[in-house]
Amino acid sequence: MGKKQFDYDAADSFMYSAIKEAYKGIRNRHGGPFGAVIVKDGEIIGKGHNRVLRNNDPTCHGEISAIRDACKKLKTFDLSGCVMYTTGEPCQMCLFACLWANIEKVYYGCTIEDNGLIGFRDDKFDKLSGGREQFKDYLECVDRQACLKLFEDYKNKEHTIY
Repeated sequence: MGKKQFDYDAADSFMYSAIKEAYKGIRNRHGGPFGAVIVKDGEIIGKGHNRVLRNNDPTCHGEISAIRDACKKLKTFDLSGCVMYTTGEPCQMCLFACLWANIEKVYYGCTIEDNGLIGFRDDKFDKLSGGREQFKDYLECVDRQACLKLFEDYKNKEHTIY
């Protein structure tokens, strides 16, 4: 995990920021390779990474951390007008947290299936709640290859499965 993991152009900068946030969490052994940023009016107003291990909190996913950060900075619980970029397709908990926060759209890198390839069980909970079809206009996959590189780096590094 050197200084530069990817080649990006300006259009990819928000996902790049989410990836950088995920690497920060991995480097510090906070949790899995999940970083997220929240964008409003073309600017990042919140960011977070998975802190499940650091906080001993199974709800402290990257998306939840980013929502908390954005709400604190904006001094509101309503993130209308915002979009999220996250390195992994959100689990059901995070997906519904995005909806509760009024985030307008979520761009993700790796899929639920990719999450499973590195030891996460999101697909189990996804099946319990009926899958993702009803969210197809809300969720959009972008920069998957860059996020797969992040996941591969995580998989090859010593880490705790949870």
